[in-house]
Amino acid sequence: MSEIAAGQRPAQAYAGRQKIYPKLAHGKFRKIKWAVMVVTLGIYYLLPWIRWDRGPNLPDQAFLLDFANQRLFFGPIEIWAQELYYITGLLILSALGLFLVTAVAGRMWCGYTCPQTVWTDLMIVVERFWQGDRNARIRLDNGPWTFEKVWKKTGTHISWLLIAVATGGALVFYFRDAPTLANELINGDAPAVAYVFLAVFTGTTYLLGGIAREQVCIYMCPWPRIQAAMFDRDSLLVSYRDWRGEPRGAHKKGQSWEGRGDCVDCTACVTVCPMGIDIRNGSQLECIQCALCIDACDEIMERVGRPKGLIAYDTFRNLDAPSHDKRVPVRLIRPRTLIYSTLMLAVGGLMLTAWLHRADLDVNILHDRNPMFVQLSDGSLRNGFTLKILNKQHEVRHFRLALADLDGASMSVVGFEGKEPVIEVVPDDLRALKVLVTVPAAMRDRLDGNATEFRFAIIDAGDGSVTYHDATFRGPENER
Repeated sequence: MSEIAAGQRPAQAYAGRQKIYPKLAHGKFRKIKWAVMVVTLGIYYLLPWIRWDRGPNLPDQAFLLDFANQRLFFGPIEIWAQELYYITGLLILSALGLFLVTAVAGRMWCGYTCPQTVWTDLMIVVERFWQGDRNARIRLDNGPWTFEKVWKKTGTHISWLLIAVATGGALVFYFRDAPTLANELINGDAPAVAYVFLAVFTGTTYLLGGIAREQVCIYMCPWPRIQAAMFDRDSLLVSYRDWRGEPRGAHKKGQSWEGRGDCVDCTACVTVCPMGIDIRNGSQLECIQCALCIDACDEIMERVGRPKGLIAYDTFRNLDAPSHDKRVPVRLIRPRTLIYSTLMLAVGGLMLTAWLHRADLDVNILHDRNPMFVQLSDGSLRNGFTLKILNKQHEVRHFRLALADLDGASMSVVGFEGKEPVIEVVPDDLRALKVLVTVPAAMRDRLDGNATEFRFAIIDAGDGSVTYHDATFRGPENER
């Protein structure tokens, strides 16, 4: 291995970041992005403050991730920790929806509604407010550190930090009553974990939205590396129509367009791209399909008197067609879109069926582990159980307990008198009970070895409905 010559620096193992200065675009896609940014940010910041009356002793925040009480509230929907499979179903639906959108129109999610894109757009708006558009920002960064540069940079970063604090603050409000937590945060009375998460969310928003930006989409996000598997020849992608644009070159007013393409090589499509790529080089991993290059190119085409659409949403089938006079209509219905749609309907139907048959009572029984059983002085055997009754209704309910399939056994509930005491469970709450089941000595020979299956019966005193739960009575080996 040859030695490095004196004074010669070794080659870098990676390329340093080249800062991107996206220029402000004008056109219909930029307007759509403005609208999406306003709507999504409005939903995110305002959602924790919407109220929803659920009755007494229940939170009135419409959207609340109540981890302390192991519940999630989404308007009229209440999901308990035991029902997190609904969240799994929603995640599966979201993934399938993303696959479907990508198959139809590429990374449209990335270009318009991804949180990274939305907050990056917002940070660029702030940067443009303080430092000006593309050329002004380049001059400012390349210039010396004057007073003007210091206060413009300071104003930019302070604004970014304020946005990051608001973002982190809004997120922690989803986990606790927003007005209460806001007051506690201001007065310094909030739990320490609230300040920790506020700091974490603030730091990540400032770093990812303000500093890293396109680095997140290119290097951190796995989706660019997966998306190619979702495309086919009929997927609508932001594309440069080279059959119309080439050969490219500068064009002066009054020159003929004979023998040349419509692309005037102005690089307007590059300067507006938030990822800093040249769409004329074809489909690229970094492209988030935001379509700002379409707006920029259409504006130039209008100025030079050429038809719009040199850069447009198009399919590989049309781009590779032998003749571009007859375009193939976009095929939204095709095998992969049908598969994704069918899977979404199946998952959605399964979740809806499960929700319509959702029980308003949940019972969980745990057998004592140490000891597994106790032999009393009269020869009888006793097992201990922890029985948990979860009342999902918004009203007080009363239950009676009974045994089934364990002949001769008796039951007692610690803290209650009688063989079948009435148990009161308050609305939207779980009550844990200590239950002792005893098999008398005379009945021990009826046990099925050291493990006898039986059932607890939980009887609703209001409507008489019965919920059964399987359990096992433990004892010594049957010596018969």
